[in-house]
Amino acid sequence: MTERAKLVTLGVVGIALAVIVAVVLVGKGGDDDGGDTAVPVTKNTTLEKPAPGSVLEEGEKASVVMETSEGDFTIELDNENWPITANSFAYLTEEGFFDGLGFHRIVPDFVIQGGDPLGDGTGGPGYSVVETPPQDTTYPVGTVAMAKSGAEAPGTSASQFFVVTGVQGEGLTPDYAIAGTVTDGMDVVDAIGKLGGSDEQPTESVVIDKAVLKRG
Repeated sequence: MTERAKLVTLGVVGIALAVIVAVVLVGKGGDDDGGDTAVPVTKNTTLEKPAPGSVLEEGEKASVVMETSEGDFTIELDNENWPITANSFAYLTEEGFFDGLGFHRIVPDFVIQGGDPLGDGTGGPGYSVVETPPQDTTYPVGTVAMAKSGAEAPGTSASQFFVVTGVQGEGLTPDYAIAGTVTDGMDVVDAIGKLGGSDEQPTESVVIDKAVLKRG
């Protein structure tokens, strides 16, 4: 399968026809009647870069429960194959970085993307880590991987992540570090994935109320 698009964040606009632009305003669309809708917050948080193994020892089992306005889903961190990426994701979770942030980009049958503190596809935590993907890396449905700009090295990640929701994700090139896999609540992810418009913006706000790190 050919790659449908390359995920681009941090304000980098399309490099070629196959590139999907990730600069999308958070919270667009939603209820026109002014009803109760969760509204994402923005943060100007700058964190220090975590040292490898500072939160999770390599191989330590851990998961992150994303409590969202659409329901909960669980990400089992792949701390065995991707210890640097998993440790950074766990660090961001423990720091409360994801709490209150929205899914700013939703592409039905492809990906949902969140973790941007500015909500426009340009934000991050003030640091990045690199874990170069092997050439045989694939991204089946349920994979949680880290978005990056086209100018950054393969495997670069900060705080923006995406969850693959359709088979088109399997066409992604091996450029994206993997944080883990959704092991519970994929129905919630699928529900979120249906809330994207033709402009890849959410048709209603979807917010991570709280992200919780669980060990073991």
